[in-house]
Amino acid sequence: MEFWFTEKQTERFGITMKIKRTLHSEKTAFQQLDMVETEEFGNMLLLDGMVMTTEKDEFVYHEMVTHVPLFTHPNPKHVLVVGGGDGGAIREVIKHPSVEKATLVDIDGKVIEYSKKFLPTIACALEDARVDVQVDDGFMHIAKSENEYDVIMVDSTEPVGPAAKLFERGFYEGISKALKEDGIFVAQTDNPWFHQDLITNVYKDVQEIFPITRLYTCNIPTYPSGMWTFTIGSKKHDPLKVEATRFHEIDTKYYTKDIHNAAFVLPKFVQDLLK
Repeated sequence: MEFWFTEKQTERFGITMKIKRTLHSEKTAFQQLDMVETEEFGNMLLLDGMVMTTEKDEFVYHEMVTHVPLFTHPNPKHVLVVGGGDGGAIREVIKHPSVEKATLVDIDGKVIEYSKKFLPTIACALEDARVDVQVDDGFMHIAKSENEYDVIMVDSTEPVGPAAKLFERGFYEGISKALKEDGIFVAQTDNPWFHQDLITNVYKDVQEIFPITRLYTCNIPTYPSGMWTFTIGSKKHDPLKVEATRFHEIDTKYYTKDIHNAAFVLPKFVQDLLK
């Protein structure tokens, strides 16, 4: 008997993949957590029935959420990742030699625990000496921080449950306060096929807080529609004006210097969401 998993990405559309076996299933204090082994994408983390990451395509998301802001900032030393308990963003952050401390704040310790067990190639840097892992509410962590971080990355789930408040204007205002005077932040902002209003609203909020606001995209096959967006807010440094000398050699599978710039070239229907 074959076992297939379907994520209903809307009421009328979903993505389906063949499952070898269930590795772990648990209702945590915050969400339903499932680890499964798939035929096509290797081990996969699901939260509340939504695909969070897979061994096969995770590098796209994690490289794009981290390297775009980290190459834009001229000297990122202290970096914060809100969410991201699977550890993929942290793994990419510490590839940058300027980073002295990378703080991870995830509200659900179970995500961290089972990512270490079942996603070791993704969570491999969580024990690094430069990494500070905190099981805490990222929203409250931001609220208590001031002039502390060079770069902040919001590696959240979709805007449901405990992550909903991470898409609110007040949260972005808190991020601005938590950043240093030339700080940069980036947040994943879903896809432009099914969540146009979210992209429009977040972009508008960020644009009213940060002098420089940009949207960029990448391709992630297991995320809704395959086309994913990130919104970047910067106090001083423009990701489209990075000096060529800033791009040092780094071990990546998706991100390159050319991809950095090309990711900001948007199809017209996406440009129209920002007007």
